[in-house]
Amino acid sequence: MKTTSQAGARTVDGYLLAPFPWYGLDEAFTGPRWLMQVGSAADGTVAHGSTGHGDEPTLRTDGGSERDRFAVVVTVPTSPLRRSADGTGVMEATSVSSAAWLAGVGLLSFTWPGQMDHGLRDDWLDQQTETAWVLADDLTGADWTTLSLPVDGVPTPFHYRESEFGWVLAGSTQGGVHLGAYGRGMSAYGLGFSAVKDITDYA
Repeated sequence: MKTTSQAGARTVDGYLLAPFPWYGLDEAFTGPRWLMQVGSAADGTVAHGSTGHGDEPTLRTDGGSERDRFAVVVTVPTSPLRRSADGTGVMEATSVSSAAWLAGVGLLSFTWPGQMDHGLRDDWLDQQTETAWVLADDLTGADWTTLSLPVDGVPTPFHYRESEFGWVLAGSTQGGVHLGAYGRGMSAYGLGFSAVKDITDYA
């Protein structure tokens, strides 16, 4: 089963391989839902993935994406530092910072600052990606505030920050995963999250 997006063809296959629950916006959100992509570890296991809600974002060169109204939810399974399945290396532990970084980089992937030459964007993106990592590594810093949002109906604290490009948040669930989210045009304050009952609904 496939779904086609402006970012290319997305298949549900990778999502079905995950041994952890996927999360998305809860039933209060009645707009379009769509698959994004799954990230895999070196040994092929599913390491994280994203589900999209609202307008599928497009990368624009006009410096603004005000017409886009979207929220993307990133699911990262909770896991400690461990050996890889093939025994050849060590798999990095995941944390709320992992989700915050993936969300921060995800937002950047749909961002093109106004008046920026195409040739300069790669350098800008590298710089901003590094900044996103630094911010994600300091969730108690001044750049973040705390926001309480429902996850499976339970009020859950999230780390939250806004920038000129949109917003990013990250937290942990009682379901054994870390959640990151990013968006633009939709307020983060009214969102709620829940485990996806059937990921093929997004396809």
